[in-house]
Amino acid sequence: MRHLPFLLLAGLFALTACGAADENQQYPQTEEDRRKARLGKLTGEDGLVIVGAPGDDNGTDAGTNPLGVNAFLWRATLDTLAFMPLTAADPWGGTILTDWYEDPDAPGERFKVNALILDRQLRADSLKISVFRQQKNPAGQWQDAKVDTGLGRKLEDTVLTRARQLRVKQLGY
Repeated sequence: MRHLPFLLLAGLFALTACGAADENQQYPQTEEDRRKARLGKLTGEDGLVIVGAPGDDNGTDAGTNPLGVNAFLWRATLDTLAFMPLTAADPWGGTILTDWYEDPDAPGERFKVNALILDRQLRADSLKISVFRQQKNPAGQWQDAKVDTGLGRKLEDTVLTRARQLRVKQLGY
């Protein structure tokens, strides 16, 4: 009977040792798990920062930007499409949608642009721009028309050039 408290205490320690696995143990992680761990919560640990540090070498602000898009591409896309009325602009999702724009020099023809920023890297494949075109028929109704296949690519090149200019300006070259 004298040993009962000792045995109970020893049993308690033994059961505690059999508890949950070590939380610090590293298990193989998928790329998605590593991305989630790196991104953390929506506003990040340091708050919401949209433009990266000048020391970033790859044109991205992934270290401080909790958004899923490159800030230079975002700003350059808005600058390039500034002449068109915006319908929606989502900086977290990287989506910019314009409303129909009719050029005063070309009546009877209008354009709409959807821009998607797909990555945090300042690269050509981080941007996808789709252009839609409509023309007025003789009855005055708008009808979809074929778009020059190179027009979307030209807009992408213009945005990428502007993004590089913004990047160089931030670095102070």
